[in-house]
Amino acid sequence: MPHFLLLPSMDDTHCLNYRNTGYFSKLICDYLDQDPTLKPFYNRFPNLENFKDQIEEKSSFTPEGRKMLVEALLEQYSDLGKSSDTSKTLENIQLLADGKTFTVTTGHQLNLFTGPLYFLYKIVSTINLSRELKKAYPENNFVPVYWMATEDHDFEEINFINLFGGRLRWNKESGGPVGRFSTEGVEPLIKELNEHLGPGTFAKEFCELLKTAYSEGRNLAEATRYLVHHLFGEHGLVIVDGDSSKLKTLMQPLFKDELLKSASHEIVFKTTSKLEEVYFQQVHPRDINLFYIKDGLRERIEKRDARWYVLNTKLEFSEEEIIKELNDNPERFSPNVILRPLYQEVILPNLAYIGGGGELAYWFQLKDMFDAFKIPFPMLMLRNSALWVPAKEKSKLEEMGLKVSDLFYALHEVKKNYVSEHAPVDVELDPYQQKLQQMFDELEDVANLTDKSMLGAVNAQRQKQLNGLDNLKKKLIRAEKRRQSDQMEKLERVYFALFPKGSLQERHDNLSVYFSEYGSAFIEQLFESLDPLDYRFRVITEKELV
Repeated sequence: MPHFLLLPSMDDTHCLNYRNTGYFSKLICDYLDQDPTLKPFYNRFPNLENFKDQIEEKSSFTPEGRKMLVEALLEQYSDLGKSSDTSKTLENIQLLADGKTFTVTTGHQLNLFTGPLYFLYKIVSTINLSRELKKAYPENNFVPVYWMATEDHDFEEINFINLFGGRLRWNKESGGPVGRFSTEGVEPLIKELNEHLGPGTFAKEFCELLKTAYSEGRNLAEATRYLVHHLFGEHGLVIVDGDSSKLKTLMQPLFKDELLKSASHEIVFKTTSKLEEVYFQQVHPRDINLFYIKDGLRERIEKRDARWYVLNTKLEFSEEEIIKELNDNPERFSPNVILRPLYQEVILPNLAYIGGGGELAYWFQLKDMFDAFKIPFPMLMLRNSALWVPAKEKSKLEEMGLKVSDLFYALHEVKKNYVSEHAPVDVELDPYQQKLQQMFDELEDVANLTDKSMLGAVNAQRQKQLNGLDNLKKKLIRAEKRRQSDQMEKLERVYFALFPKGSLQERHDNLSVYFSEYGSAFIEQLFESLDPLDYRFRVITEKELV
């Protein structure tokens, strides 16, 4: 009998409170709960009703800025259109010239072969939000945007994928902005990936896509654009490369203030200090939050004794020279993590930024800087997070009497909880502990009536007996684990299948494994299951094969 895959319906998507998963920071959980402590650090909370005021505020985006944006994006898509259908994306780009069109944006590094799964979740959340906004505000248009982090330089963060417990790594000498790197040397990795994935139809399809995307002559930015467009272009996703002379022209006045006045440092430092009174600090502002970039070069700019230096080079400038360089070659000035969000909001008619917890944490440090520069601060939205549960793992959990929510702990805690639940006796020994406490409470009463100096001895004996009972409990748990060793091994296999290396699946696994098994239906299911305005963790369960 032939087999075909029934992907889960919405009935197979279950939700958990982010705070209850144990994987998200207090800052993010407090934000989702709209804790008043965080209100000074953002503009509007991202519920559907608040977008009305956000649209009105961002309506100040200038026609000149829209014209420049459209021209730059059409240039960036000029080559891609020769080899791929860009009609829906080009339609959205043209819409950006209209004052009633706005963007919702996510951003990510140029990870090899898309990197971890949450990269997809970011983009799906962004596209789904643009659809929801169109339903709520039909008089406007909403364009989903993926901002490529082409000017990053940390190649070691992006040059690998995790695969079946191992790692495929692209070994290459690195330097300068990663978006400009040649894709030379990627083809052997694609062949190796193909061997690991096996002969399935979808595996072949995915590897052929990678071969085309990373073909010789492309750089990493072009390869990533091709790959992401192939996966999401039919949904009108617009991919922006900030490494653009035309777009950076719009930032020249702010870059000039940064070079001459260190405009952002003091503002962000003060905001960060206030945030640190309750939460951790995410990023550190510098006196000048700009890099100088060329092919093979990306180094910080520092000012010393009225001169500007590019670190680790012989380049230095007077004030007149640095401003001339900025005017003549704006593409050579690259914002760091402090100024990149400002750059994004200057060049896009953007309403909301969708990012992970770590990203939102540093955006909270920037609100006062945006206010000072009179740039509307976008609504900050936590991307959807999800756990995909294959049918075989679901079946194993059901056999063991477990729910997926039982696994959101460290493995030793999961095992301990399972043993306690399934042991023939109560290995927690809670009744005995209560009886022991009661007995020593009575002994304290006796000591109070006879000789109060004996209280210390009574309490010392109490602690000794409680420690002994605690040691006995640990021994009972270990003994029960040995008795249930087969179940423990089974539990461990299921746990690591869903939480590889004890981490969230979405932070570890690569699309290749899921695409090779389900094809594009996997991505289609994400569109059905992820809801950017529902701030809960999703558990998506695959239906059985029939």
